[in-house]
Amino acid sequence: MAESNTDTKSSNQMWGGRFASGPDAIMEEINASIGFDKKLFAQDIRGSVAHATMLAHQGIISAEDKDKIVHGLNTILSEIEGGNFEFSRRLEDIHMNIEARLATLIGPAAGRLHTARSRNDQVALDFRLWVKEELEKTERMLTSLIAAFLDRAEEHAESVMPGFTHLQTAQPVTFGHHCMAYVEMFGRDRSRVRHAIEHLDESPIGAAALAGTGYPIDRHMTAKALGFREPTRNSIDTVSDRDFAIEFLSIAAIAGMHLSRLAEEIVIWSTPQFGFVRLSDAFSTGSSIMPQKKNPDAAELVRAKTGRINGSLVALLTIMKGLPLAYSKDMQEDKEQVFDAAESLELAIAAMTGMVRDMTVNTARMKAAAGSGYSTATDLADWLVREAGLPFRDAHHVTGRAVALAESKGCDLAELALSDLQAIHSDITDKVYDVLTVEASVASRKSFGGTAPSEVRKQIAFWRARN
Repeated sequence: MAESNTDTKSSNQMWGGRFASGPDAIMEEINASIGFDKKLFAQDIRGSVAHATMLAHQGIISAEDKDKIVHGLNTILSEIEGGNFEFSRRLEDIHMNIEARLATLIGPAAGRLHTARSRNDQVALDFRLWVKEELEKTERMLTSLIAAFLDRAEEHAESVMPGFTHLQTAQPVTFGHHCMAYVEMFGRDRSRVRHAIEHLDESPIGAAALAGTGYPIDRHMTAKALGFREPTRNSIDTVSDRDFAIEFLSIAAIAGMHLSRLAEEIVIWSTPQFGFVRLSDAFSTGSSIMPQKKNPDAAELVRAKTGRINGSLVALLTIMKGLPLAYSKDMQEDKEQVFDAAESLELAIAAMTGMVRDMTVNTARMKAAAGSGYSTATDLADWLVREAGLPFRDAHHVTGRAVALAESKGCDLAELALSDLQAIHSDITDKVYDVLTVEASVASRKSFGGTAPSEVRKQIAFWRARN
């Protein structure tokens, strides 16, 4: 019984005299967040050091107490990083675990650290710092992925492949151009990351529970010390805001969708039926029963990770949608969603960067497929408009007849005899054959952002300058 009483007393120190008895096992289980929010230890200590320094600068606590607090916090940081810190579920969260250890290390001075702040603005600060750092990491990883695509695009600026709509052969493009499509996608993702960092670049500390504080604090000082642009401007919104976490998850979901689309293409391209790319053993697995199999497991798992990220976004939106201002305990459920999504996104970007750099591209197979499905039909229609003066709709009709004829003969458009083409329209000359090869088709697409190798190289140069 003595041990139980000691535990109860320890667990209730944070509540002061309000509660006579400790929470039961169910309350402890539902209330504790230390199992996941211990990931915020570095941000919590960093915020506390800045807060204590500001309190001393403002004369709210003594310089001596500040020095003790900072020294104690740095000791705790070393203990946690060294794996020598014992986290307690009875102390609920990372904030109370650190504060309790600080009291053991430096005594009563530890109690002065919580002056002019609340766990509400403290957790808002810790979480915001963590998300900011994660966004900065995501930005670096996306930059590496873009660089990988730029290298492959430059390597294959002239490598012809089929372009698809509805997953049906549409028009010839170059593999370099296709790679640059993903550069654009991931470039937008990186732009969203940068905007998100700008949006959240405000310091919550000093908002206290919800109304601010009567102490003469300097929130601009702590904002600067913590690397924020400025402090937040409304204390109620500050402690109730999780837009920064939702925005991170939104960005992660969009980026994950882009990664999943790429993963799907790699899965398709690596099948024997396509044979466009071959993944190395580093990003493939074998079959337990079929020795000939080489499965694109890394790509498939990237595709699956997107589902987890999407689920995290929906979960946090659902958690937040019915909460009145300001803080509610529901918001404790925000972190696991973000932590899980961040881990999934990091792993997916890293895996995809590795696959893009590592995969072998079968240019001969791509080129052979590029001419299938009468992919130069649009070039024939454009030639009729340009050289024979036909309205495009008439040219489209003439081209459709030529495709039907080639289909009946079992040959490509370029293999039709001139007499066959002239029987369809008398103005067709032998110059039409200049546009019916896949090489001529891609070379002609010189419009800005088109697939012509010269245009692809211009876009590569543009992105290299900004990457």
